[in-house]
Amino acid sequence: MELPAEDYVIFGSGPLLAHGIRREVGDLDVVVRGAAWERARNFGTPREAPLGWAQHILLFDGSIEILNGWFDYSVDALILGAEVFEGVRFAPLEKVLEWKSGFVATGRGRDKDLRDIALMREFLNG
Repeated sequence: MELPAEDYVIFGSGPLLAHGIRREVGDLDVVVRGAAWERARNFGTPREAPLGWAQHILLFDGSIEILNGWFDYSVDALILGAEVFEGVRFAPLEKVLEWKSGFVATGRGRDKDLRDIALMREFLNG
């Protein structure tokens, strides 16, 4: 997609894939700001995301979701705190664990979130 590297981060289950914790993911969540959001708008029309206040653009039947926000998190802080794997920015596992744990605590979590939480805890603990 040629998004500017300094303006995006992969969140959701993508970081688990980058760390080798999961072998596949159903979709890829790309959180963007600034120039990356402007570029993403060339791929589709932004619509209100189903969870949270952000807008999103869906590509490839929803396999890639580009969002201009991620719940109550600062997009700037997520991007600045990213880990880089082969030139691609991913949210740190600790941040993904924090988010998924909070999501589950609100009662909106899914079975895959529970599995991901267990896998991340095992990975992070040794």
